[in-house]
Formats: sequence, structure tokens, C-alpha cells
Amino acid sequence: MQIPFTPLVVALLAVVAQAVFAAGLLALARRNRLPNGFLALLMLAIALWLLDSFFRVAGIYDQNANWYFAPIYYSFAFGPLLYFYVRSLVNHEFRFRVGHLGHFGPVLLQAALYWGLRTQSYAARAWFWEHVHRPYTYRLEFIGTWVSLTVYLGLSLHLLRQYGRWLPDNFSETSELRLRWLRVLLVLVGLVSLQWLLEVVLREFFGLYYEYNYSTELLGGVVFLIGVVGLRQADMRAVSFVPEAAPAAPETAAFIGAGTLAVSAVPLGRPGNASPVPTSAPGTLRAAAPVADAAVLARIRRALEEERLYLNPTLTLAELSAHTGLAPRLISFTVNQGFGQSFNDLINGYRVAEVKRRLATPDAQRLTLLGLALECGFNSKTTFNRIFKQFTGQAPREWGSGE
Repeated sequence: MQIPFTPLVVALLAVVAQAVFAAGLLALARRNRLPNGFLALLMLAIALWLLDSFFRVAGIYDQNANWYFAPIYYSFAFGPLLYFYVRSLVNHEFRFRVGHLGHFGPVLLQAALYWGLRTQSYAARAWFWEHVHRPYTYRLEFIGTWVSLTVYLGLSLHLLRQYGRWLPDNFSETSELRLRWLRVLLVLVGLVSLQWLLEVVLREFFGLYYEYNYSTELLGGVVFLIGVVGLRQADMRAVSFVPEAAPAAPETAAFIGAGTLAVSAVPLGRPGNASPVPTSAPGTLRAAAPVADAAVLARIRRALEEERLYLNPTLTLAELSAHTGLAPRLISFTVNQGFGQSFNDLINGYRVAEVKRRLATPDAQRLTLLGLALECGFNSKTTFNRIFKQFTGQAPREWGSGE
């Protein structure tokens, strides 16, 4: 068998080899075990899909038609594996249950089709290709993969957006948890989906096959990005994000702290969106806007100002809850309503204030600016520079020189 080593053939072979190697490394990685498992399977599924393109452009199918219907097609797994990767990455407590197998029903049927065909004679496979696959199942597979990928991409983006809103209210240090590279990956998958749609239109309405087929190259870019960046993802064991279902109607929530009762006319998950309801007639019950409990505010202030918990560079809402004995939701509500900030901004505000206070003392000469920042609760130079400028409008060195 002769293989023409054109640039495209070499590139496809290199990407497939890199995907298999990176998938093996992901499967063996000690951190993020479950998410990495989904990511490794996604890389293998894409690699096998690219292998079909390699067989085509390398002329292997033309030289040996017996390679047709090799069981390497698992494209219905692309979307579900991507979604479950995102879902398990942002929630360390996530566990894959039997009920989740329903998401993989189409790919199981896809696998059963090709493995079943491999047991048939070449004549039977040729008949299936001519009378069933080319007019029906191939189109169903190609269009169905696009639909599946698009739906699960939408679910993944929605979940990541919710996670992005939740993160600042639960972590004081988010630089390694923001998953920016994953957003880039999802955008790239979105481009693959758009290209796939173009190919569907060209095939279904114009009978054009492979003339404008760039989804292979884009998928190669996706798998390359995963291989390069996926292994560098920070440990997400501290993250347990579970999206809250939106309530059907506003609920009344009561917060009790130190004998004080505050009644809220909005769901607990949406603090800050309530406004007093005007009375339409004398005697009409008016729901009060949510009010932060003074005792809870005082306890949080004491934990930060006297006990100086903000010096913990990885302080989380859960840790503050354990330290104060206050419920996490109560702390989150109080920080949002009473302080008018997210948890992340509140803690970093204390850290910046401590840096500014220390810069104004003779003791500031004892340490470098970075050393001082580390003593004040920051855990990296990049994070310190970004947060300090966010709060003061100046870089740390500019502030110091101004003083």
C-alpha cells in the first residue's frame, strides 16, 4: 500500500498521533480525574473521525475498499462528551449515573451499526453502502452529528456562563478557575458547527461533497488545542458548582440572625433584584425589600477586619462559612446586599486596602512589592497587579511612587 505524504496527509497523521498521545496523558493524570476522562474520550472520538479523512486523502480507501465501514465513527459522542466535561469540571461532586447513558444512546447505535457491518461480507457491505448508507444513514449521521454538537455546545456555553457568574461570589482567588481557555475552545467548536452547517447545505441542496469541507481542519485545531491546554488545567477539586433551577414564582425567604427577621420577596438565588411593592389600597400587605441582618454583617466584618481571614490567599465562601458558623447562602446574600459587592470584590478590597496601608509605613522597605502583596493575601504577581489596578486605577508601582 502506497501513501502519498502530502502536507495534508502528514498534518492529519500528526494530529491523530498527537490526539492519541495527549488522551493517554489525560487519562493518567491525577487531578481532575473524571473531567479528564471525558476529555480523553472526546479526543479519541475526534481522532478516529479524523482517521477517516486520513484514509480518504491518503488513498487508502481507493487501494483497499475493505477499509470502508471500519468501526471508527463515533461522532454522536462529540457533543455529550464536551458537555459532560464542562459539567464535571465545574463540579467536583459530579458523578456519572446510569441515567446519563441516555445522552449516549445515538453513539451506541452508531457504534453498533459499524461493528455489525464489520461482521458482514464485503458483498453485503457494498450492497448496504449503495442502497442504505449513501441515500439514508450517511445523511442521518452527518446531519445528526451537527444537530447533536450544536445542542450540546449551547448547553455547555449556558453552563459556563452560569459558572462565570457564580465564581466571584464563592472564591476570592479566581485566576486559575475562570476557564478562559475553555471558552476559547467552545468558540472554536462553534466555528466547527457553523462550517458543518455550511457543508450540510452544500451536500443537501447542491450535491457538493468535500469541495468546501473544512470541518476536518477545524476539528484538527480543536483536538490540538485540547492536547496543548487541557493538561495544564488547574486542579478544580475546590469547585462544586450546581446550577439552581429557576423558581416558577417569587418565593418569600426569611433570614434569621441574632433574633432579627428580614423578609425577602425574591428568590434567594437572586439577591439585590427586589424593590418594595407599592400598595394599591389601604391595608394591602406590602412585601419588604431584602435587608441584610446587622448581626450577620458585624460577624463577617469581625472575621475580616479583626481575624483577618482575607490573608488566606485561597479563601472561599465555604471556608468563611465554616469559620463563622453562618450558612453560605446567608453570607452570600449579606455580602451582596449589605456590602453591595461580590465575595471576590469584598475580599480583594480588604487585601488592596492592606497593601496600601503597608505601603504607607516604614515597614514597606523591608519587602519587595511582590513580597508585600503575598503577605497581604495575594498569591501571584499577575493577580496582584490586575486586582490592584482594578481597585485603584493605578499599577502598584505607580501608587507607591505617588505616595
